[in-house]
Amino acid sequence: MPLRLTGLRKSFGGRVVLEGVDLEVGAGELVAVLGANGSGKSTALRCVVGLVEPDGGSIAIAGQEVVGLRGAQLVAARRRAAMVFQRIHLVERRSVLDNVCCGALGRLDLRRSLVPALFPRPLLEEAMGCLQRVGLADRAAERVSRLSGGQQQRVAIARALCQRAEVVLADEPVAALDPAAAEQVMALLARLAHEEGLGVAAVLHQPDLARRHADRVVGLMRGRVAFDGTPEDVPAEAIDALYAPERVAA
Repeated sequence: MPLRLTGLRKSFGGRVVLEGVDLEVGAGELVAVLGANGSGKSTALRCVVGLVEPDGGSIAIAGQEVVGLRGAQLVAARRRAAMVFQRIHLVERRSVLDNVCCGALGRLDLRRSLVPALFPRPLLEEAMGCLQRVGLADRAAERVSRLSGGQQQRVAIARALCQRAEVVLADEPVAALDPAAAEQVMALLARLAHEEGLGVAAVLHQPDLARRHADRVVGLMRGRVAFDGTPEDVPAEAIDALYAPERVAA
């Protein structure tokens, strides 16, 4: 199981954001996580990769419990989960290939990790393979700044693949994209899950995209799981309830 969250809890000050969230993402599965602003979607993903420290509960990545780990053990465990953000964190002045290689920095010694010209040939070949998997091998030598938003998001996904992650966490990966690019990115995430056996969890605000591309749809409401089922099994009324005005957090 690439990812299993059990009883995950998190509060900020006196505000409860996650109140006992259970979530599983299986190998070969794309799970879409829906919910209004403040429902805890992004916080749950950020707990997995260590950007937010949970107050309680369990986080297992590829079968290994990470809560309570420290030092090198924690770094190694969390390296098996890669994050793709809404704001595409790429080095725009560097080439597409250099950016993808950055996914492997945790495996390089310090000197080589700081100088792209010193990236070893096997890494460059692996990064090219990752670009091939997202359909951008022909743009490897270009500066990232010359790519469209959708292409840049595919570069970010290729970087996650170069990290050799077993679970990919996408936090609103299509929020800044036009409808056509959003469809392409979601189709890519689904293909990587289905064809390569990755576990993929995508936080979305677009229920229609979730229904078209996800294997399961999970709804969060006030820090709790409101539903968890296939797109066919989740009624439209349940999704609409997530976004009812009284549910939206300030």
